[in-house]
Amino acid sequence: MGTRSIVLRSFAATHVGQRRTNNEDAFLLDDDLGLWVVADGMGGQAAGEVASQQAVETVHEMVRGGLHNHRESSRPAPLGGASVHPLQPNRARVLESAIQAATYMVFGMAEQDRSKSGMGTTLSAMLGTPTGALLGQVGDSRIYRVRAGRAEQLTEDHTLINWQLQQGLITEEESKTSKQKNVITRAVGNKDYVQVDILEVDVQVDDVFVLCSDGLHGYLTTDEIPAFVALGTTAAVEALIDLANGRGGKDNITVALVVAESSL
Repeated sequence: MGTRSIVLRSFAATHVGQRRTNNEDAFLLDDDLGLWVVADGMGGQAAGEVASQQAVETVHEMVRGGLHNHRESSRPAPLGGASVHPLQPNRARVLESAIQAATYMVFGMAEQDRSKSGMGTTLSAMLGTPTGALLGQVGDSRIYRVRAGRAEQLTEDHTLINWQLQQGLITEEESKTSKQKNVITRAVGNKDYVQVDILEVDVQVDDVFVLCSDGLHGYLTTDEIPAFVALGTTAAVEALIDLANGRGGKDNITVALVVAESSL
């Protein structure tokens, strides 16, 4: 993704759904920084919404700080001093470190307040780079890319069901009715460290990235996504939330679209 030829802009919304009384999802849109995040919290006594919001805020602060600090250290030296070559920051390291910091922060908050013990959150993040984008993934929120009318799931669900499918222990049909459907194998904050998936992807003009919590993708097939995206930005976001609510809305619903447009 050349920074002079493509710009990324975003749209998002969240909804409590039809059966929940509070919304434990959180999201972040920062087009200027090039960072977009969706998180789905878990834990009793409002701990889930604390976990997701804290995780999103920590990732935002850490990424912004990591990129800013690199820019400061890469400035040319004063006249007569040694020159400093302005290298690109290692954005993969910045993103992973930010998610680890969020993990440590949420875990520490639960340690301080026993009523929030065990709280955690999923987290799907997208960070723009000069050549494309980086995705950071923990849990079962998802990031899709829609290109040329076709949608592709880019992230992997960290769930017991997905692990069983990969190991050949159950079939696709069995997974649909499994009582272990909501068991997450990785989360931000349940422990003081988590394994983070970092994926580098290319970005082309007219690509649309869909970041969402399982309150949406649990009601939606991958093949259905392009038709909604074709509605355009805010209309697509609203239609996707209406779809999830119309098909049951048993969970909170959050969806963010990141659209790649030509800057020319």
